[in-house]
Amino acid sequence: MSCDVLVIAPHPDDAEIAAAGTILLLARAGRRVVLADLTRGEMATRGTPATRAAEAEQAARLMGVAARENLGLPDTRLRDDDATLAALVGLLRRHRPRLLLAPFPRDLHPDHEAAGQALRRAYFLAGLAKVLPELGAPHRPELVVRYLQHDVPEVSFCVDVSAVVAEKRAVIRCYASQFSDDRSHFVRRLDPLERVESRDRFFGARLGCAAAEPFSIEGPLCLAGLDLLLGGRP
Repeated sequence: MSCDVLVIAPHPDDAEIAAAGTILLLARAGRRVVLADLTRGEMATRGTPATRAAEAEQAARLMGVAARENLGLPDTRLRDDDATLAALVGLLRRHRPRLLLAPFPRDLHPDHEAAGQALRRAYFLAGLAKVLPELGAPHRPELVVRYLQHDVPEVSFCVDVSAVVAEKRAVIRCYASQFSDDRSHFVRRLDPLERVESRDRFFGARLGCAAAEPFSIEGPLCLAGLDLLLGGRP
């Protein structure tokens, strides 16, 4: 079944940390959102693949996504290679999304970068009939939007998520295995919730709202008219 939005996450919890507010808003607007984790997060300092799978299922229920799956690619060893390309092309052709929400191809975490780079290639090649024809009919999403993780290098627009701040916090808290008083393994000594809430408040303050999630796109964004920027207000 086709979906409106396919969200790609290198590890369980990446999509939630970066964009749970936006995902919540999409699902509440009646959009069919599918989430795909590339790895099981098996190399994380805390938690087991089974624990993280249960946490991811709980988070998916809270967000109201239509489906969630895991491709089982190797954690800490994601590469922009032929195996990853085939997995991603198959994913795009199965779900046939209108919009692809994917990691930005530059980030502190090597897996995040590799996933973002691999998706650039998969996005294009999935639309070519002679590339991996055994994986289904060609399909290319109408738009690729990049969510931002540890680093925020290029922001094209932000989504006001002020209305779902508490819900986003509850979604991220589903990943209880990733929280502890010992933060020594976090590069910047902030747990995932602290890091993302600081970021969302920062962009919200710049835009005049309580919280906003930043995104990036390549090239200009085509609008049907400036009325869209007025937010329905007279």
